Amino acid sequence: MKLPINNWSEDDRPREKLERLGAAALSDAELLAILIGSGSAKESAVDLMRRVLADCNNNLNTLGKRTIAELTTYHGMGPAKAITILAACELGKRRKDSDAEQRETLGSATAIYNLMHPRLQDLDVEEFHVLLMNQAFKLIKEICVSHGGITETAVDVRVIMKQALMNNTTVLAVCHNHPSGNITPSRQDDQLTTQIKKACEVMRIHFLDHVIVTDGRYYSYLEEGKI
Repeated sequence: MKLPINNWSEDDRPREKLERLGAAALSDAELLAILIGSGSAKESAVDLMRRVLADCNNNLNTLGKRTIAELTTYHGMGPAKAITILAACELGKRRKDSDAEQRETLGSATAIYNLMHPRLQDLDVEEFHVLLMNQAFKLIKEICVSHGGITETAVDVRVIMKQALMNNTTVLAVCHNHPSGNITPSRQDDQLTTQIKKACEVMRIHFLDHVIVTDGRYYSYLEEGKI
């Protein structure tokens, strides 16, 4: 009887291995084992998928051409597991045929304003957004970190930096709106900008800009020479 995956060392378990090292570190059999979840009393999910792949000459394209009936001839492989495998193979094929997503380029205050103005122009309270970018100023993720009052919103710099680190950010910008229509930054805006800049310096993240948006105009700390 094979040792169940639950009894393996954590370093060898496929799920834990993926979480620790990333999907690229796993073999085809290990990735497929994660999908089917379990094997049988005689063999682990990994061993089952190694056997199936061996019969397909270790070729995922060949595996994707198998039928449900063919896959279910293996002990421990029911229809649900067979369907999961074929669905994964089809997704892999479709991903290969898909173009890479085009990300927004946000290297200027104008670009940031054009992205954020439609989202902020009609709000009657302040919202504070963080724009996480790679080194080419391509947007990785945009996150609203605070939704507050008419004249100001509470922002925790620690939340901003946590999101930046979790998303492998190399360039960071922030943006918020002034519902009053006055683009002049407040003392609180200045203080927060300074705090974010210092935090970015510690984490070696480039702080690009803090843009204040109103309906039709913007204020850029970078363009005003305040960063």
